[in-house]
Amino acid sequence: MIDFLITYFSDGINFIESINWFFISYFFVINSIYIILVGVSFFYIRRQQKYFTVFDLEGLFQSDLYKSISILTPAYNEEVNIIDSVEALLQLQYPDFEVVVINDGSTDNTLGKLKSHFELYSVQVPEDLPIEHKPIRNVYRSRRYEYLIVVDKENGQKADALNAGINVSTKELLCSIDADSILDPDVLKKMLRAFIENDKLIAAGGIVRIANGCTIENYIVKEVNVSKNYLARVQTVEYLRSFLFGRVGWDFFDSLLIISGAFGVFDRQAVIEVKGYAHDTVGEDMELIVRLHRRFREKNKNYSIKFLPEPVCWTEVPENWNDLSKQRNRWQRGLADSLWRHKKMLFNSSYGRLGLLAMPYFVFIELLGPVIEIAGYTYFLGLLITGNLNETFALLFITVAILLGVILSISALICEETIFRRYPTGKNISILTLFAFIENFGYRQIHAWWRFKGVLDFIKGKKHWGDMVRLGLDQSDGSIIRKDNLGKVNLAEKLKLAGYRFTLFFIPGLLMLLIINVLVQFNALPEFFAIPLFKSVP
Repeated sequence: MIDFLITYFSDGINFIESINWFFISYFFVINSIYIILVGVSFFYIRRQQKYFTVFDLEGLFQSDLYKSISILTPAYNEEVNIIDSVEALLQLQYPDFEVVVINDGSTDNTLGKLKSHFELYSVQVPEDLPIEHKPIRNVYRSRRYEYLIVVDKENGQKADALNAGINVSTKELLCSIDADSILDPDVLKKMLRAFIENDKLIAAGGIVRIANGCTIENYIVKEVNVSKNYLARVQTVEYLRSFLFGRVGWDFFDSLLIISGAFGVFDRQAVIEVKGYAHDTVGEDMELIVRLHRRFREKNKNYSIKFLPEPVCWTEVPENWNDLSKQRNRWQRGLADSLWRHKKMLFNSSYGRLGLLAMPYFVFIELLGPVIEIAGYTYFLGLLITGNLNETFALLFITVAILLGVILSISALICEETIFRRYPTGKNISILTLFAFIENFGYRQIHAWWRFKGVLDFIKGKKHWGDMVRLGLDQSDGSIIRKDNLGKVNLAEKLKLAGYRFTLFFIPGLLMLLIINVLVQFNALPEFFAIPLFKSVP
């Protein structure tokens, strides 16, 4: 009996040790991969910059090489931003383009503002459309801008609206952009460079940056600044990091699976060939890219999908916890849906690096990552509460789960600013560096929870999009300000907000106590600094 108990407890200890090393190994591997992708991206971008310095953009437009572009911007209840956004698109520097605004059954005054400001008049609705979508109520042209088209249709969500825009468009290329985004004036010229350079190119994405806090004049971002809002600052670091290794890094391996829905350029015929955007998903941007890859691979067609790190699109990001949580939940559900629809590609050598490298990465790191992260944090707290937390495991876990994340964020910021220098002042760089550090303490854990919830909601079959409050691009002083009334916050939202704030303070405090206790255990600090709560930790 005694031998049995000894064996039982010995096996239990070994099992716990195995779990310990599983979480340590996972966090180490995932953060190491991210850091490697940042390094790859840095040298890849530098090489591209040297090449493109000798590329004459203006020469293209003095020849017949350039292609015409239709800019598609879906709008649903965008009355706050719609006029500013469309005016900005109409100021772009390009010889042959049209702007197609798709009013997706807005319930506010979006269409009314468009009609009044742009002096719209009705034209005939096109027939024999190649892609299915909800019925079009009317199509309008502008008396002020002959290259502006406005489509009014029944609500079908973003993908359905984009499909309507594709059908109405008349140009060779398609550029999809969110209604709350602003493009740099010469961005289309820079994107065209990729299509001229590679006649097999069917899709290209560009960098998306955050407009919150920037100075905007005449619908152009004149001065880049960091927002004063905590969440906007954290997202600025996130965007810099994600576009550096999440886009550029995978473009280096010719395995790009995501082009942001906020800004992408596509060959119109290629999109029509795959029947446009899937209307029954909340991740239509990624799903379209994966479907294009799959279609052209299965047809043995020579094609290319690229990411260009220089062209810039500016977008408004959520500045409140509720909207941000909905957005990240939706992104995770979209990721899960895209991977599930195309699960045939996973570990399938027929799809080359996509099947053997990119798909496994997105499944086991991007999709399942938050599940393992939450499990790891829960396991860590469980050991702490039950008094079974080993100081060696605690030190290793904090290092691989937190400190490597800090190194990742700061290294991505350094690489990005070394290459592009978009944030010119020392104050902005200092703020971003600070937030590259503190985002790992509290916010990262909250973000992992949102993504974890997104996976659960996908399993439950939730398809809702979720509304986001638009603050608006104010032209009077060039800043993004709150133009609308957020309304009353219910008790559930107040409790969520209290939970988020508690986490932001609890995680750093807990880590501080743990680090002090571990240092005492290793005799790096005198016993005087020991925290009574952790004295029982072996």
